[in-house]
Amino acid sequence: MAKHDLTSPPHHRIGFISTRFAGHDGVSLESAKWAEVLWEDRHTSFWYAGLMDRDPGVSWCVPEAHFAHSENEWINQRIWGRTHRSRLVTQRIHALAAYLKTTLYEFVERFGIEILIPQNVLTIPMHLPLGVALTEFLAETQIPTIAHHHDFYWERDRFAINAVTDFLDMAFPHRGQNIRHVVINQQAQEQLSLRKGVSSTLVPNVFEFEKDPPPPDDYCKDFKTAIGLEDDDLLILQPTRIVPRKGIENAIRLVGRLNNPKCKLVITHEAGDEGMEYQHLLEELAREEGVGLRIISDRITDVRQTDQEGRKTYTLWDAYAHADLVTYLSTYEGFGNALLEAFYFRVPVVINRYSIFIQDIEPKGFLLPMMDGFVTTKLLDQIQRLLDDQDFRQKTVHSNYHLARQYYGYAPLRRNLQTLIGSLPGLH
Repeated sequence: MAKHDLTSPPHHRIGFISTRFAGHDGVSLESAKWAEVLWEDRHTSFWYAGLMDRDPGVSWCVPEAHFAHSENEWINQRIWGRTHRSRLVTQRIHALAAYLKTTLYEFVERFGIEILIPQNVLTIPMHLPLGVALTEFLAETQIPTIAHHHDFYWERDRFAINAVTDFLDMAFPHRGQNIRHVVINQQAQEQLSLRKGVSSTLVPNVFEFEKDPPPPDDYCKDFKTAIGLEDDDLLILQPTRIVPRKGIENAIRLVGRLNNPKCKLVITHEAGDEGMEYQHLLEELAREEGVGLRIISDRITDVRQTDQEGRKTYTLWDAYAHADLVTYLSTYEGFGNALLEAFYFRVPVVINRYSIFIQDIEPKGFLLPMMDGFVTTKLLDQIQRLLDDQDFRQKTVHSNYHLARQYYGYAPLRRNLQTLIGSLPGLH
């Protein structure tokens, strides 16, 4: 008789659910990391979303599930920023939720899903009908579920005044015996318990620190000149979108006060869907401060390629490989992926002490120049030393790398996922 390996857990077919799995948003990135770690434990991942860049062979794309779908936008216009909704709005919410629920049944049946991992669907109501649909589906099927929460609705001002408190109470998040809840920071864990009476597991965002970053190669050796810099310029990298909470005005002031015309501030991403007013303000501030500013979102793509003008494009990793310093002066972050990326590529990073950093990350002992809302002479001296003293720089970035590997690598994520899956009811 063949012996069974009792130490090896059974492998499962796992369904990830979101409004979008595409691009470099936090949900898309973290879900891909989870799937990679789950695959190493022989679990197979499948994907359900309204916008998708995953393998079509393991995906179920339902356009109505995307937060930008016209029906969902129609609903959103009538439920946020007001305290009363019409009967028609309620009917349309229920109608779209009913349709989406049928697609969830089809997704689970088509791929033989045994475990669901909703990614922010039961957390932030950018697509209220999808949250309602999933809540009803989970109540009807009792399928084992790990709900991964990135941003709760009470953390966003735009959802504070609304006409859907009944739906928010029901579905954001859904509470059931078949669900295990995961949050990405301690503040969210406390608020979820306080507001909803729900216990959760804290699983921070991660990066694969167990694998060394690729060294710069011939393709990207011209990166600095391609974006309009000289070879001896110091590249100060702002690897984020241009949105007010990123505090980029302080990055401009910081570079200006370094008083070195060779220091150039490079922003990798565009303004996105929050308008261009903040970008225009930053461009004007850079002129006033005499700071060389480059916004290179048209040269940064998911993969290296040639654009319509015949120019080479580069990845975000190429930008990190040439960076002398990373600025990450956000006023608020749910966690801070760019911080982990800077640690991974061994680039010194200057940080503003946002609340999640203070509570969750700072106690780990990372070596960082830190700002408390404004640029000081002491901060500038710390940054100058990192730019000038190569031995000090190397000791700093190597210390940060090894600390990040200990706390935010794939190994702790794997242990957390094994524990969560082992705790789910109803698995055979």
